[in-house]
Amino acid sequence: MMPTDRDAHPVTLPPGFSWPAGVRAAACFTFDVDAESAILAEHPAAAGWLDVMSHQAYGPRTGVPRILRLLKRRGIRATFFVPGYTADRWPDVVRAIRDAGHEIAHHGYLHEGARSAPDIEAEEERILRGLEALDRVTGVRPVGYRAPNWELSYRTPALLVQHGFLYDSGLMDADHPYRLATGPEPGARSIVELPGHWSLDDWEPYNYLPGITGSGVIASPADVMARWDLELEALVEVGGLFMLTNHPFVTGRASRVVALERLMERAQSIDGLWIATAVEIAEHVATLPLDAIVHRPHEVTPSP
Repeated sequence: MMPTDRDAHPVTLPPGFSWPAGVRAAACFTFDVDAESAILAEHPAAAGWLDVMSHQAYGPRTGVPRILRLLKRRGIRATFFVPGYTADRWPDVVRAIRDAGHEIAHHGYLHEGARSAPDIEAEEERILRGLEALDRVTGVRPVGYRAPNWELSYRTPALLVQHGFLYDSGLMDADHPYRLATGPEPGARSIVELPGHWSLDDWEPYNYLPGITGSGVIASPADVMARWDLELEALVEVGGLFMLTNHPFVTGRASRVVALERLMERAQSIDGLWIATAVEIAEHVATLPLDAIVHRPHEVTPSP
């Protein structure tokens, strides 16, 4: 048998990192069930705008059921990052996600990013409020966290460890999962990081609300899937993690789910690609002998 290019150029994984036996790379299909919360956090006046609220309600009302049917057809378990506000407003929908066997993870309460929190107490209160809502509605205590708007502060990892989280999924500095230190001091505790990227988020190509978000140029699902398929192939070649972020009010629309199913079918055809929930991947990474990565705040001295 002739050697392949992959044989000639073997994958170099980070020190201490490995996938389970027989696995080349991993793919995780995740859904941020923002519903109305993504708009209300920054535009509270939108609570009185029926047009905008109906746009967001498409997610729990139509998108989530369609996505659950897709996942059932493909036999894929996914991770749903749920804001506490969504759980409070749409409890039956969030319980349906749980009952279908998918992972429920934490996504803030009213989708408030860390940059708007004035101090660590405010940031912690938002985490706790989301935890309480998910517990009240689903009986689930999540172990995974994704920051609203992907906004983490340098204090976030320590708060997550303090409140029993196993992993975070929101930083963008690696192709592979890693251990994230909660601080620079020797012996600091750590949490698993499952990195993603804006390029694997459906918000940018698809989402448009006049005066609120987007340019008005809405991409074709065929173009978006071609882009994501290229990233899938490239990450498999480097033995990385394909972390896809979709929103039911965005990707839950009919043609986009058809395209997403084709991407899932492609992923399922790749030899050695492990398709798993975020918690399954994090549990594996937690067993590895990885040195924790320390992120140190920058000290910037303004020019005179």
